Amino acid sequence: MRLPRRPRLLLPVAIALVVIVALFFLFSGFYTDYLWFDATNYTSVFTTVLLTQIVLFLVGAVLMVGIAGGNMLLAFRMRPMFGPAVFGGSSGADRYRMALDPHRKLIFIVGMGLLALFSGSSFAGQWQTWLKFINGEAFGKQDPLFQMDISFFMFDYPFIRMGLNFLFTAVIISIILAAITHYLYGGFRLQSPGVHASRAARTHLSVLLGTFLLLKAVAYFFDRYGLVFSDRGFVHGASYTDVNAVLPAKTILAIIALICAALFFAGVFRPGGMLPGVSAGLLVLSAVLIGGVYPALVEQFQVKPNQQGKESPYIQRNIQATREAYNVDKTEVETYNAQADPAKVDINGDASVSGVRLLDPALVSSTYEQTQRIRGFYSFADTLDVDRYPDSTGKLTDHIVGVRELTSPPRDQNNWINRALVYTHGYGFVAAPGNQVDSSGLPAYDAKDMPVTGPLVDSAKLKESRIYYGEDPASSEYVIAGGNPNNPQELDYPETGGTGQKNTTYTGKGGVPVGSFINRLVYAAKYSEANILLSGDINDNSKILYVRHPRERVEQVAPFLTLDGNPYPAIIDGRVTWILDGYTTSNDYPYSQSESFGDMTRDTSTDRRVIAQQPRDQINYIRNSVKATVDAYDGTVKLYAWDNNDPVLKTWSNVFPGVISPASEMSADLRSHVRYPEDLFKVQRYTLSRYHITDPAAFYSGQDFWNVPNDPTQGEQNVKQPPYYLTTTMPGGTPTFSLTTTFVPRQGPNLAAFMAVDSSSGSGYGRMRILRMPSSTPIPGPGQAQNAFQSRFAGELNLLGVGASSVRYGNLLTLPYAGGLVYVEPVYIQVAAGGGQEPYPILQRILVSYGSKIGVARTLEEALQEVFGGEQQQQPQENEQQTQPSQANTALNSAIANAKKAYDDAQKALQASPPDWDAYGDAQKRLEEALKTLEGANKQEPAPTGTPSPSPSVTPSETPTGTSSPPASAPPSVAPTPTGSQAGGTS
Repeated sequence: MRLPRRPRLLLPVAIALVVIVALFFLFSGFYTDYLWFDATNYTSVFTTVLLTQIVLFLVGAVLMVGIAGGNMLLAFRMRPMFGPAVFGGSSGADRYRMALDPHRKLIFIVGMGLLALFSGSSFAGQWQTWLKFINGEAFGKQDPLFQMDISFFMFDYPFIRMGLNFLFTAVIISIILAAITHYLYGGFRLQSPGVHASRAARTHLSVLLGTFLLLKAVAYFFDRYGLVFSDRGFVHGASYTDVNAVLPAKTILAIIALICAALFFAGVFRPGGMLPGVSAGLLVLSAVLIGGVYPALVEQFQVKPNQQGKESPYIQRNIQATREAYNVDKTEVETYNAQADPAKVDINGDASVSGVRLLDPALVSSTYEQTQRIRGFYSFADTLDVDRYPDSTGKLTDHIVGVRELTSPPRDQNNWINRALVYTHGYGFVAAPGNQVDSSGLPAYDAKDMPVTGPLVDSAKLKESRIYYGEDPASSEYVIAGGNPNNPQELDYPETGGTGQKNTTYTGKGGVPVGSFINRLVYAAKYSEANILLSGDINDNSKILYVRHPRERVEQVAPFLTLDGNPYPAIIDGRVTWILDGYTTSNDYPYSQSESFGDMTRDTSTDRRVIAQQPRDQINYIRNSVKATVDAYDGTVKLYAWDNNDPVLKTWSNVFPGVISPASEMSADLRSHVRYPEDLFKVQRYTLSRYHITDPAAFYSGQDFWNVPNDPTQGEQNVKQPPYYLTTTMPGGTPTFSLTTTFVPRQGPNLAAFMAVDSSSGSGYGRMRILRMPSSTPIPGPGQAQNAFQSRFAGELNLLGVGASSVRYGNLLTLPYAGGLVYVEPVYIQVAAGGGQEPYPILQRILVSYGSKIGVARTLEEALQEVFGGEQQQQPQENEQQTQPSQANTALNSAIANAKKAYDDAQKALQASPPDWDAYGDAQKRLEEALKTLEGANKQEPAPTGTPSPSPSVTPSETPTGTSSPPASAPPSVAPTPTGSQAGGTS
């Protein structure tokens, strides 16, 4: 029974519609990508990558189909004329042949299509390998084993391996398909005894197997060069066994594979399976004995009994290559005879610590959030950044900086119009000097509020503070800006002291115009949002902004770079600009130690996900080759060649001419804010924990290996301490903005070394110095310093906590000072804010440690004076306590009572409706006086156990918007016994 005409047409029409829709969405994806690259002026990157991928896809697909499909067709054409009758009788293959034969053309086409798709896609995915191969630049250095330029291993060898893998795959698939075809059409039969094959089938398969062995000979030959990446020995690179056993074995096996290939080819002319069998057996036996057993014997009986002596020259090669590949070969290591006795120090002659950064960028983020967020739909990054700006005297000072980014519209107004058209951008640059706070312990902002005001705004000449491109997760969403300039609807910032808002219209050059019907149509398809096509608020002036995270933006225009996990904002030429560091990485540097990039950069900040985690890919070469910038207003991306000597960067510059600008085009303002990249420093400190040793014998023994210490503020968690940006003074130098870290021995908690790299933009940029501690004088490590702080001042620090607050320890900074090492740690109380606000930390104490002496005070100067000049706070011994005069006990108890009463009065004033700020201020003053008395008494007699202790006063000096009157939700500045401590992090 035949179907009616109309139903018979429905299926083809439906299929056609599905194909049209699929093609349209495919076109939309390509077209919108092109529009984005065109808007960012990096069309050449898009076209180069796309054309390369298309060509490689076609080459891979054609070659695979030509080789595998050609051999399958050849097997079909070589089938016996009379089929199975050649060997007498039928077999199980006949049933399969009869079932498949009617559809063989369709099966062949579909099979070859799938094979072409997978092989073409795989080949296209190797576009970077191909482009580096044809554009590779010479390194000008030779490897120590083969005396070949390193560029061969970096650019040529990976392509050769890629080509061989492709050909191996093609030949193996061809053998399988040809064997199946011959079997189905009677070319050979599995009969007793043995295999019966036609001459054509035997010839065909012999040639294919001979070709496979010929490829194997070529692979054995090039495997010799792969020995420079061997991990067989004590370190990576060709070891004694590799050079003296595996290398000659590979050469011998290449010759044997050639002989075996010739024997298989000889099987074309000589019937029987003896020659192929002999050749296959010879190759397998040779591979086992020569390629496996012989090297194992050499390793077991020659190397292991004398490993240090045998491996010494190869360890030396590894040390030299690793130091070069990770760019630490110029690191300066010097013995630092650190003092441990504060009595020998004259602090008046060393002012290098007086301006050290005290604000912890990880902790004060929540302080910025509560005091400068202004509205709930704004936020700051979880960890702020450290940069430097001039103070009122023109001196460069470490600053804690952040931008006020937009998260999302308020929950009740979270609709498409608000998300896409109204709440389009953040607003404002907020900064505070890192070495000072106001009278309340809050950051002393010199750039704040909306509109942005402050001395820094004037000195930096900030003209544009809108943030359309930023790090907030909302940056992964698109917005449509521009629209009608005569009727602006984009929220700029809330009006001060009112309920209205200031609106604006985007006028930047970034973004893709969406005024035309076709552009609106393709973006509606891309985001599955019909409103883009239908909205009347979108006009010829509208632009769609997407890929707004600075890191993702640079990744798109520079796919050959690995980016640092922590972009940071700076005021550059009057605009807020994101600065990013780009790395060229590889795992193909001969003899260099290969490690996981993610493991080398892991520390507290990555574990807490406050900065991006790096992939766990193995690398053994890295350079900070590019400095990239992203304009926070219009998204303009610029790439600057920072390391002109990097051959990998030169190679990519050949691939994408004109994409990377010379560093000479960087403005002076931009150069002044460049800093040494954090992830590169982590990789280098990980490497230098072992490779500061250059003697092979000492390296083999490993007695002087170091570890990066665990973050002491994280308690028992086994996570590394992050490096810290701060201005420090190395011996014989001047105060310099640096990135610093410490090392401890593999066994033991003492300080082993201190490392700093010059992070300023001057001529000393990148100078890396290690101060090695003397083995004769034990210097406390970070963990020991933290334990000393917490045990010595547990009682006094508990005074900071009354109520619902807790003590939080900031970043533990280590600095060279006065001929020794000094530890500086800020202590915050996390106050319990009122009015529904979240608690946030306020700086209240500075801890200082030098040798075994410790000081605590409200300011760094006072703490230093305690350690080096004033009385040392010490816990009296029990017999000393019994001899203290009774007047001290009386003063101590009186001070505690006065402090408790002042705290109670402050709480009553806060709980009044409305809060009685006059009474609160009076109580705070009395509390402050009581605490001063208590501190003086505590130096003579410790407080009685179990007595509740009040905290110091924290007087709110300004509202979150910067006005002088106290906010309705001003937090109490007193808190109960701390419930624990949390860490500060890296910038």
